[in-house]
Amino acid sequence: MRILAVDTATKSCSVAVTEKGSLTAELTTVTAQTHSKHLLNMIRSVIKAAGIAISDLDGFAVTVGPGSFTGLRIGISSVKGFAVALDKPAVGVSSLDALAQQAAPSSYLVCSLLDARKDEVYFCTYRINQERLIKEKEEMVVSPDEALKDINQPCIFVGSGAQLYREVIKARLGKMAYFAPQSQNIIRASTVAYLSLKKFENDDTNEFGGLTPHYIRKSDAELNFGKPRKNRKQQ
Repeated sequence: MRILAVDTATKSCSVAVTEKGSLTAELTTVTAQTHSKHLLNMIRSVIKAAGIAISDLDGFAVTVGPGSFTGLRIGISSVKGFAVALDKPAVGVSSLDALAQQAAPSSYLVCSLLDARKDEVYFCTYRINQERLIKEKEEMVVSPDEALKDINQPCIFVGSGAQLYREVIKARLGKMAYFAPQSQNIIRASTVAYLSLKKFENDDTNEFGGLTPHYIRKSDAELNFGKPRKNRKQQ
């Protein structure tokens, strides 16, 4: 199966084409610019590098969150547009799942941490059993201390939150804290494609209306809705 995968959940932007589970072409960038300025050009470049036409694709995969609200909307709306136009299936993949998959294979617990700003992190813990991810709890947005409070065993940390709060983690867990290689803290679209394969095989694809961002946390606009204008200014 030939898949185009996209990740725009964080500051990085990644696009890949895989075929039968093997990587054909991939492009990843990290920039302060909005992903809408370069995502379509990246898609064109990766498809060209793969030596195919976009009509040759069998399906699409995209990270659906958690992550940047704007980034997620850009990636999901772009994938929806291509999938609808080509009448091809699409699959949503958790950004935290993708990070956990990129952690080195180990019997240790794996903790995906993404910087959620406001002194919080998006996080989830996993076991990796024969390359299969097993979630240990629901994805949440909490303070770094809250994310770490139940971890009392060797654990591999991965993601932008692991980088940002590295010293906090080390102070809390000491020698039980391990960190994924620096390059693995950025979500790769090829990982997103890999995780989507099982869903495609099980026909667990999303209806286009059901391919929506998984924000976890409400946006500032939602939090402020209905509050007196004076209170909004104080926040």
